[in-house]
Amino acid sequence: MNIDMNRYSRQMLFAPIGPSGQEKLGQARVAIVGLGALGTALANHMARAGVGMLRLIDRDFVEESNLQRQMLFDEADAQNFMPKAVAAERKLRAINSTLTLEAHVTDLTWKNAESLLSGVDLILDGSDNFQVRYLVNDFSVKHGVPWIYGGAVSARGMSYTIRPGVTPCLRCLFPDAPAPGTTETCDTAGVIGPIIHVIAAYQATEALKLLCGAEEVLETRMRHIDLWHNQAQALQVSAQKNDQCPCCAKRQWDYLDPVEKEAQEISMCGRQSVQISLGQVKLDLDSLTERLRHVGETERNPFMLRVQIDEQHRLAVFPDGRILVQGTTDTALAKNLVAKYIGF
Repeated sequence: MNIDMNRYSRQMLFAPIGPSGQEKLGQARVAIVGLGALGTALANHMARAGVGMLRLIDRDFVEESNLQRQMLFDEADAQNFMPKAVAAERKLRAINSTLTLEAHVTDLTWKNAESLLSGVDLILDGSDNFQVRYLVNDFSVKHGVPWIYGGAVSARGMSYTIRPGVTPCLRCLFPDAPAPGTTETCDTAGVIGPIIHVIAAYQATEALKLLCGAEEVLETRMRHIDLWHNQAQALQVSAQKNDQCPCCAKRQWDYLDPVEKEAQEISMCGRQSVQISLGQVKLDLDSLTERLRHVGETERNPFMLRVQIDEQHRLAVFPDGRILVQGTTDTALAKNLVAKYIGF
């Protein structure tokens, strides 16, 4: 491929990348799961570095509270409640028009993970919940695709590079997902912007190493950072590769092919919300808008419908059958509201 010598000149002057590494980046295909704080920082780094194809996967839309740390979005995106994947794609296209960009406004689930994550060289974690991370881990191990875990909350964060067959997988280190309500979230502990960019910088640097073929300098440790208290740790975890791991040893895909396949409710990071999935249905947002006008104030764009059903609760309805019930973390209440106003 032809390399834009001017655009990437400073990056190619960095000897470990050089022209050959830049060519590899231009041919690389990367999926970014979640376009929130970490995901937007990662997408920005990958686009500016010249990664040839970026697949952007996110189920959510931009809100004002995101702007403090989610670097690709602006006030217009929040005012127009743009889907994050679409808003990110538009910003990235303005940054680097030579790239191939795919925006997928959807929830990554066992139903679509095989199609959405196939055909990429690397998966970057920008998600906000462990169910998605374990799902990515299953796909990664099953298909031999490396992925880079990242998480940040408060002023703390961590990152870890997972290479199937080489390093411990996520389930080697954490056999089971944390129980709901047992871990801090942005909604309970807050988050400052700088920790996002520190963790994303570690993830993005590991991504460049992997995509350029520099495996010999990959970080094999799990990094923990606490910016506020000036603490940093790099934990050696290679000995924790588990020969009884249900994923990488026994090759059980508990998240990619779950026994329980009915719709799931997922409490979301950053605000009080519950997601309800109606399954593989196609919702007619035009008719829903007309039907729900009498319920409360409705707002509509090409990607979703929002309905304010009372002072506390609002529904955000997507055409793929997902409804975000905002203003609660009570899944029973969320189900009741969806059943009442949308129907199952």
